[in-house]
Amino acid sequence: MHPIEPLNPLATQETPVPHSAAMVATILVVDDDHNLRSALAAALELAGHRVLHAAESEAALEHCLEGVDLVLMDQLPGADGPLLLRKIKAVDPDIVVIVMTSYSSVDRAVQAMKEGAFHYARKPFVLDEMLVLCEKGLETTRLKREMKALRASLSAAYSFAQLVGQSAAMREAKDLMAKVAASPASTVLLHGESGTGKDVAAKIIHFASPRSQRLFLNITCSAMPEALLESELFGHERGAFTDAKQQKRGLLELADGGTVFLDEFSEMPPGLQVKLLRFLEEKTFRRVGGTTEIQVDVRIIAATNRNLEEAVQAGLLRKDLYYRLQVVQITLPPLRERAGDIPLLADYFIDRFNREFNKKVTSISPDAVSLLLAHAWEGNVREFRNAIERAMLFQTGDVLVAADFPLLLHHGASAVQGLTFPPAGLRLDEVVAELVVKAWQLSGGNQTRAAALLGITRDRMRYQVEKLGLK
Repeated sequence: MHPIEPLNPLATQETPVPHSAAMVATILVVDDDHNLRSALAAALELAGHRVLHAAESEAALEHCLEGVDLVLMDQLPGADGPLLLRKIKAVDPDIVVIVMTSYSSVDRAVQAMKEGAFHYARKPFVLDEMLVLCEKGLETTRLKREMKALRASLSAAYSFAQLVGQSAAMREAKDLMAKVAASPASTVLLHGESGTGKDVAAKIIHFASPRSQRLFLNITCSAMPEALLESELFGHERGAFTDAKQQKRGLLELADGGTVFLDEFSEMPPGLQVKLLRFLEEKTFRRVGGTTEIQVDVRIIAATNRNLEEAVQAGLLRKDLYYRLQVVQITLPPLRERAGDIPLLADYFIDRFNREFNKKVTSISPDAVSLLLAHAWEGNVREFRNAIERAMLFQTGDVLVAADFPLLLHHGASAVQGLTFPPAGLRLDEVVAELVVKAWQLSGGNQTRAAALLGITRDRMRYQVEKLGLK
């Protein structure tokens, strides 16, 4: 019997098999039967695909190294078949392989599935059914590659470059984040005021870790009632409560192998704190209404802007949960304590919004830098980003000036009273130095008053005084 049984003989087939929205791709056919290779190639080319041929393992691997989307592979005689599959997967784990096998070799085909084959087709097969199977395989290839590209883009979007700053506090935070990301630590506590970038830091830790290929899921614990939050975290069984019409897996289960970010975790109700602590200690949980223990490997990153010791004393946070989470604690400093990073942040966001808004802003003027340095930034980096974004949206020139920040001019005029702006053309570090010197002179050498004029901390002013050698 011929290994292909077409619904219509190839010799009379004049139109391609219908394949709406089919993926035009490169398909490799590996078989030592010349007639079968030719028949499959003709049908696949008629369906709009590019087809490569190989009769043995070496040629097949050479084609795979050049890049293919799908492999149709015969169970070659001897050890070549199983070995070829392993070699193909070593070249590219995402390549979809369909194994073609005779009835007598089904056991080998099943073994191939265990080793990573997408499917197997028994000879003789119906040609149209094989084409449908190929389209399913190609769709799997497309989804795998899209997911890989998405993960790559997320890894780039949430790299350490996104935490802008060279201050000592930021260097310490980034160094600790890098160590935690590479470690097996199962819990991390992020602490910092609103707007300091705790959500970004959580994603950076995830995408810099071996867990990056698995899910990152987040939830804001203050945004929903206790029953709903419990269901979202732990899932529920069908019938667990009135609206539970079917089983639902929670975030902890879905993120197995990955990371769950609990934002504002200190707002979690006491009952859920007990359940979370049990999960952290035992790595198991039960769905709401369930009796089965579910074990998962999840890193928990918890974040808060509250003073946790005060929350413990007030009875709002369990002491044992606090101690369990604070094993690894990372503090993100407020912007007012790292004012020296403001010029770097300005450059970073100008570059970002140039790309987003198709602008061509090349610099920021000294008077604008002075304004940014003088502002208190109670909303921290989030507020700073919004200020640069507003300025960039309406900017038509190539330089941001103080007038592009009307809200800051209105609220911060008193902070810069008496300061004259440095001349244009200076680098940003030179602008900072000029402003520090002027504030020092205006304050009569009083570090506290000079720091207040610039809107920075006294410690930061002391550092600048020592750096510039002011007496």
